[in-house]
Amino acid sequence: MTLKPNRRKKMPPSGSRVAALVILVFFAAIVAGYFIVTTNKKTDVPPQKKRVVDAKPVFPSLSANTDTGIKKTEAIPPHPPVYKADGDYAPLIVTPKNNIPNPVFSGNPKLAIIIDDMGSSIFQAKSLAAIKVPLTFAIIPGLRFDKEVAVYAASQQIDMIIHIPMQSKGWPGQRLESNGLLVSMDSGEIGGRVFDYILRFPEAIGVNNHMGSEFTEHEDKMTAVMKVLKNKNLFFVDSVTSSESVGLKAAAEAGVKAVRRNVFLDNEQEQQYILGQLNQAVKTARKNGRAIAIGHPHPATIAALAYALPGLAGKGIEIVPVAQFIK
Repeated sequence: MTLKPNRRKKMPPSGSRVAALVILVFFAAIVAGYFIVTTNKKTDVPPQKKRVVDAKPVFPSLSANTDTGIKKTEAIPPHPPVYKADGDYAPLIVTPKNNIPNPVFSGNPKLAIIIDDMGSSIFQAKSLAAIKVPLTFAIIPGLRFDKEVAVYAASQQIDMIIHIPMQSKGWPGQRLESNGLLVSMDSGEIGGRVFDYILRFPEAIGVNNHMGSEFTEHEDKMTAVMKVLKNKNLFFVDSVTSSESVGLKAAAEAGVKAVRRNVFLDNEQEQQYILGQLNQAVKTARKNGRAIAIGHPHPATIAALAYALPGLAGKGIEIVPVAQFIK
């Protein structure tokens, strides 16, 4: 009799083993799914802002064949002409709003425009020179590039006057240049400072006041200024920062040739306002035969002047240096 080997009979798995196996498979599926999802998922990266590069603008003149004024519909770009070393300026499409005042033209009036506060930037000087009209630069003594701007103005045959810092009613809360004139100074100190300004700028043909709402109301202080101007044969433009200025009176008594400002162009640095003030200057010139406007080398002012001034000749307005009004 042959004996068969004793084989152990397989037992079915117990319930606890089945549960463990199910849990293990479940967690394996979760881990595999996580890696599949994270591999295919794109990382969220915030979009980068595009770099905006301004075009290099240069401003065309007003159209000579336009009788009803400026007809385009958008705002003038708020940047000045961009200077290029080769002096080449490409056209810029300028599209002002319909409600921008249109300068009124009649007869042959003359308009002089003084640009105050010059001397802090040669770029500003070159941008203004690019307008190709005879402006007058008023340079503050002691600004960083005052001499360079004066030399550049002379090289471009641009008239230059000295923009003398004078005490305002807001001083000392309102800043005044350290070399400015104060009412506390005696006549000798005032005269000495004015003489120093003139030595610094042999190119100057005249002066006007920077601020000075307080100083220009004091006749004895203004007389001290006028004595030096008379000695150096320079004229005086009263910026009229105070309605009580005695600048013209002091000039007349000292024998100094003098005129006064009619319009400030840019008390608000917004182009519609500036063109409106330019319109006022043109109206004054029509009425009186001439007018003097004062502006500053703000980007909005440079842009507005570059847009409007070159076309004025075609409309019967002559832009002249302020020296032409000195007799």
